[in-house]
Amino acid sequence: MNNRLSITAVFLGSVGMIALSGCSQESAPAQQEAAMEVQQPAPEASTTASIAAVPGERGGQDITGPYDIVADWPKDISTLPGHEEWTWGAGQSVFAESPDRVYVLQRGELPNVERPDRRPIFDVGPSIFFPIGRLPWRDATASSLPANGGAGTLAEEGITQWEANGGRMGIDARWEHCIVVLNAEGDIIEAWTQWDDMLQRPHFVAISPYDPEKHVWIVDDHKHVIHKFTNDGSELVQSIGTYGELGDDETHFNRPSFMAWLPDGSFFVADGYNGNRVVKFDKDGNYLLSWGERSDRSRSDTRPNYFHNVHGIATHPETNRVFVNDRYNHRVQIFDTDGNYLDQWNFGPAPSDVHLFNISADGHLWAADRGTNKILKYTLDGDFLYSWGTWGDFPGGMWGVHGMSIDQDGNFYIAEVDNGGVQKYSPRPGANPDFLVGQPVRDAW
Repeated sequence: MNNRLSITAVFLGSVGMIALSGCSQESAPAQQEAAMEVQQPAPEASTTASIAAVPGERGGQDITGPYDIVADWPKDISTLPGHEEWTWGAGQSVFAESPDRVYVLQRGELPNVERPDRRPIFDVGPSIFFPIGRLPWRDATASSLPANGGAGTLAEEGITQWEANGGRMGIDARWEHCIVVLNAEGDIIEAWTQWDDMLQRPHFVAISPYDPEKHVWIVDDHKHVIHKFTNDGSELVQSIGTYGELGDDETHFNRPSFMAWLPDGSFFVADGYNGNRVVKFDKDGNYLLSWGERSDRSRSDTRPNYFHNVHGIATHPETNRVFVNDRYNHRVQIFDTDGNYLDQWNFGPAPSDVHLFNISADGHLWAADRGTNKILKYTLDGDFLYSWGTWGDFPGGMWGVHGMSIDQDGNFYIAEVDNGGVQKYSPRPGANPDFLVGQPVRDAW
């Protein structure tokens, strides 16, 4: 009870009893009843704890969570000379080395066309119109080179399949600007076009937090290799895997997807779309070990060490635990550095489709769910803490988040395979820090 209400009730009760002592015997019961009524505790005032991203804000609805979208970032590819008719393709990955140096991977370029007018398509079916209301109208991952494929699709079939489906090279898409570097204003300050011909489906880009030279790693899942470049992209330092050949031994991958490092420089590769294992290498890229079995793909598997699309991986440097995204089983499996199973927890049934997750320096797991178009926060034990995100192709909306990163100023970046390209979000003034995506580990730089 509120203290003021308690004092008032006690005071009024005392007054009632005093009055009662001076009354006749006949009136005493009525006075006593009145005094008892006065002493009833007053109801507590209702309070509502705020779960808003910005506490105390009037109105609004946290459409972009604790962030504001940064307008006109990045500059469109159509602003480049000779690219006036083109725009961003499927956004595969993004990595912020700093606010002024942001790496982006995309699957080529798409024609830069306006949203079409709504029209009936009765040849498809009755009462069908395109596009629908405010919904996105072009899926960049289905349009970009190569074709999206799938967990069971051979990588080499990608471009052939795209062309067989009617794709016209140079008209419907073109293979340029697969790796670019952006500054804080969203300008393309570097275009690593010298590597375009070598790549077939660049999937993931990152820098090891334990590498003072800041080498840039790029995973190409269709060519079954991972590449290590100098920071400026001028030199290819190392390639691991057998280029263009799939497999599951010490020198082959089967559509690898992501990487994660330990403080000693060793690293793990999620392998991958067709594969069903995690592969560990030492700091020099020498094979150490691998683990994983193929799931029963007719159901959601709960058995330890069985995988159905190994699409995401992260490490926790304080405990050396390895968190593996078992995508189509909707779960994270946790191992020690030797591949011994420790634990697992679930992201929830479909439509959940977690594509990747990062572990922040403060010990939380942040996941991007392509199925629900939300950014999710968990403890490392799987306790769900927070989510935000809205489906749409408008600035700030999400569709197909396939990469995410944080810079030193707290800006949040996403790469989207379905919307295409990348977006940048800045922290809202007064935002609850618990709702902001945590900073990554940057031990060596």
